[in-house]
Amino acid sequence: MSGFEATRPIPGTGSTGAGTGLAPPEWGGFDPARTRGRAGDVLRSFKTSTRLGWQMEANWTDPLLFFIYSVAKPVSSALILVFMLGVIGGGGNPEYRAFVVIGSALWSFVLSGISGLAWSVLDDRERYRMLKYVYVSPSDFLIVLLGRGVARVAVGGMGALITLGVGVAVLGVPFDIGAVNWPLFAIVMVLGLVSIIAIGVMLAAICLQTRQESWSYPEAVGGSLFLVSGAIFPILVLPSVVQAIGLLTPLSWWIEGVRQSLFPGGITSIGGTGSLFEMLTGQAAPDAGQIVLALLAAGTVTTLLSIAVFRASDRRAKDRGLLDQTTGS
Repeated sequence: MSGFEATRPIPGTGSTGAGTGLAPPEWGGFDPARTRGRAGDVLRSFKTSTRLGWQMEANWTDPLLFFIYSVAKPVSSALILVFMLGVIGGGGNPEYRAFVVIGSALWSFVLSGISGLAWSVLDDRERYRMLKYVYVSPSDFLIVLLGRGVARVAVGGMGALITLGVGVAVLGVPFDIGAVNWPLFAIVMVLGLVSIIAIGVMLAAICLQTRQESWSYPEAVGGSLFLVSGAIFPILVLPSVVQAIGLLTPLSWWIEGVRQSLFPGGITSIGGTGSLFEMLTGQAAPDAGQIVLALLAAGTVTTLLSIAVFRASDRRAKDRGLLDQTTGS
């Protein structure tokens, strides 16, 4: 054999690799699992997307400047609402002041989570023109989108903590850390954040299909949910039909759960005398078990629906060529 090892044919080529001195490796066939990504690859994509989302949200600016920018809006909104209540109500009820501060703080989570995912799609498609390149990357687009969304939720979380701190330290919100129901708080926060991300994924799927004024859709959806979720006022002041919509929304139960865990026995946003909840259950306010069960049920339905909507929108966007075009908005 003139000093060389016996060679094997290279699959699909008909050649043997003779003259190279090396035998090509055995061909084991195509492995579909290689295209799905391992758990480590998925985690790496998620971490990278989260870091990228944080950098883009901060606009690569000075951390202190970004911190001031992130907390100024939620704090100013809470102060405006509280001072309005003080003027209209002649000083304001301390319990209702806590009601408003908690609602304002939590709503920064909602806006960041819902708007963040939708704006990530619009940024990549309309502004940076990179959506098609993200799609053809090895990472699953939904994982990338979730990473970008988590970064924006973290920004909203900073605003929520600052708003709550300002409410306690400056506005005199009565807060007893020893009375906090920590197990309830932990459960409803986890379930609530999952529900927020799910709604954001659904809205991002819708923005894959829309044109022109898509930038305003997240704020429009956020404003609608703000009305029916009891963030600033109890939903019993709304018509019964709108109250029913609020009871079906996971955000209503999440906000109620956080309020009842941080301020046990405070004003309820779900129930109340004459509310639809009282008519259906005979109770003036839900207890902790009812809040968790309702939030779990509503959040599960919302999450499953959001995944189905996203997958359907993803297929349609690829079929119609919506990923590599701009709409001029």
